[in-house]
Amino acid sequence: MNKIDFIMTFTVSNANPNGDPLAGNMPRTNASGFGEVSDVCIKRKIRNRLQDNGFDIFVKSKERSDDGCKSLESRYKNTFKGKMTDEELEKAFNEKWIDVRGFGQVITYDKRSIGIRGPISIGIAKSLNPVSIENMQITKSINGMEAKADKGASSDTMGMKYFVEFGTYIVQGAINAYFAEKTGFGESDVDAFKEALRTLFVNDSSSARPDGSMEVQDIFWFEHSCPVGNVSSAKIKNLVKWDESDEHKCYEDYNIRIDEEKLKEYEGLGLKLTVIKGL
Repeated sequence: MNKIDFIMTFTVSNANPNGDPLAGNMPRTNASGFGEVSDVCIKRKIRNRLQDNGFDIFVKSKERSDDGCKSLESRYKNTFKGKMTDEELEKAFNEKWIDVRGFGQVITYDKRSIGIRGPISIGIAKSLNPVSIENMQITKSINGMEAKADKGASSDTMGMKYFVEFGTYIVQGAINAYFAEKTGFGESDVDAFKEALRTLFVNDSSSARPDGSMEVQDIFWFEHSCPVGNVSSAKIKNLVKWDESDEHKCYEDYNIRIDEEKLKEYEGLGLKLTVIKGL
């Protein structure tokens, strides 16, 4: 297996792509007003899509647990009963769970300390322009808690809802061939991961992210001809260009494209690009 780089773009329309718990669950932004989606959030969605597609996942969210386990420790103890060396346990973890051999995992159960370094790295998604965050005051039609004797409504009937009016986000990642070999992350796993990216927001709707409000647009999939890569990931990132303006209202306005001159140079070194459209 050789190194792979990928760059994905997606759009957000009247949705909260990733709430910040330290800011009243407002959509994440940096100090300059650019929208952000954490790498943890993106990995959670990838795990969910892999689980939807029939793969066994170790780090399952609580509401998606389908094996009766309410913690990672209980999942570990229910899976491994006998005595095993650290090397045997690491191998078993990688063989059983695709997210472990993809993203890695720290095993700290039964007084162990095993670090599995996964081959997939994903950065923080960032909007191409500063985003406009809108807010809406909402009310419940019924009390969530008993109201005080002198009041007809409890305090939890009022609330705020925040959303990004529109934004186009970009995120970069890579698959390290060396760590893929160590964890056993093979070509079939790469295909499963690629499909999870393509369908990232399928079965992911909520009141903060209604169906159709988030859409994967393009995945630029770069395959190198050697394990270490033909060019650096930094140079790959600089291949993607777009028109900068504060007036963009839809994805097409950005005119996102590849620097064809540089790409031709890198293709001469063995790089191959495939453009994948999101679902």
